[in-house]
Amino acid sequence: MRGALALFVPAALLASCGQEADEPAGAAPTAIPENLQQGELPAQPAAEAGIGTPMEERVATLGLLNKRNNVSRDLEMRPGEQQRIGDVIVRLQACERTAPWEMPKETGAFVQLLVKQRGTEDDFRKVFSGWLFANSPSLNVVEHPIYDVWVKDCAMAFPGEE
Repeated sequence: MRGALALFVPAALLASCGQEADEPAGAAPTAIPENLQQGELPAQPAAEAGIGTPMEERVATLGLLNKRNNVSRDLEMRPGEQQRIGDVIVRLQACERTAPWEMPKETGAFVQLLVKQRGTEDDFRKVFSGWLFANSPSLNVVEHPIYDVWVKDCAMAFPGEE
């Protein structure tokens, strides 16, 4: 087992070295290939909508880090949106936060991360799909050698909240 791991780690490091660097900080997002465009989120039935801001009106702030060049940027997205930055596509499916009267306070988002495969034109592979939590980042971790994504905030309101 140890020998196999010793061979895998250097091979994984070498494989990631040949990838192109991301766009510089502040660069405009890149267009998303047509075959990766996603449709609108299905409308929520009134019984499942719950209280607070409707899902389509919420705004999540996500952090995206390129570990290779140490460039991070904030992405503001609504559920159902996706953004492409260089070789990565970030999709937001939902964002939630606990009501002001609930404890413990938590903010989360359902995120998908797609990364362009090395040496291809527009071949992206989904490397993460799941809930990420701002106050408990270790519950679900994005395990990718180059990119990291995390939740910073989910802007939504509840009845009676000032």
